[in-house]
Amino acid sequence: MAQGVLVFAEQVDTTFRKVAFEAVSEGRRLADILGETVTAIVLGYGVDGMAGELGKYGADKILVGDDPALEDYTTDAYTNVLFDIVKNNDPRALVLGATCQGKDLSGRLAARLGVGLAMDCIALGLDEEKLIATKPMYGGKILAQVAIDGVPQMSAIRPNVMEITEAVKAGDMERIEVNPGAVSTRVVEKRLEAASKADLSEADVVVSAGRGMGGPDFSLVEELAEILGGTVGASRSAVDEGWRPHSDQVGQTGKVVSPNLYIACGISGAIQHLAGMGASKYIVAINKDPEAPIFNKADYGIVGDLFEVVPAIIAELKKLKS
Repeated sequence: MAQGVLVFAEQVDTTFRKVAFEAVSEGRRLADILGETVTAIVLGYGVDGMAGELGKYGADKILVGDDPALEDYTTDAYTNVLFDIVKNNDPRALVLGATCQGKDLSGRLAARLGVGLAMDCIALGLDEEKLIATKPMYGGKILAQVAIDGVPQMSAIRPNVMEITEAVKAGDMERIEVNPGAVSTRVVEKRLEAASKADLSEADVVVSAGRGMGGPDFSLVEELAEILGGTVGASRSAVDEGWRPHSDQVGQTGKVVSPNLYIACGISGAIQHLAGMGASKYIVAINKDPEAPIFNKADYGIVGDLFEVVPAIIAELKKLKS
């Protein structure tokens, strides 16, 4: 009989993603309602020393698959290993993060298991032990509650939405043998961005700019983001112009972000962009067009030239920090 909550804790280069702690915390909350246990899964190479940290957030048990074949993420290897773990543990529910890696992995795994999957969830609940997921649909226009069929009931949670809660449990570690199986892909080369740059989907502050920048010089918004301890994003138009890489794109065809503070500089606010940042806690819009759609979504709006407004904000922030 299926029992317990299984959580995949994503790590990159032996550092847990923030969403790993969010997923374990959410798994703990669900398990407490069910009166069951949480088992966290850590896959990679050289991850033995870091895995125990998950006990702090509610993991009763931690399964560690430490193998050279798992050093770099590949869909085949991780799916094969996670499939075996699920089959051996028979959990009632499985929670992952809806990151780029998590979306890729959860989709493949759900197909392999033949079960339903709720993607990009912003809340999880239970109705007589049946998992009910809340997720945005139609570009964020509505919130749908989705009941998940099959066992395990799978969900992938949106990063930076679920609360991280400390609930210290035993965190008993068990190293498991893994079988990556047949892998049809391999990592040829890795090109990493600056280590100091936080991932957009997990940033607490995002400063984005669009066509209003007028060119590839984003130094102004980069300075504002640095002062606020945030990360720089961009609209699709700025990315299409080649001013920023696609990894910086916020929107329906880019990354979905949920920061505490989102500042939109020179972004008109097309529905596709709003779908990617509409869940931000506070939205500040700076645009010289008073009719720009972004103002309908913003908590605070400044009508003005961003090349005058942003330097003024930077100057005031520097005064406050001095």
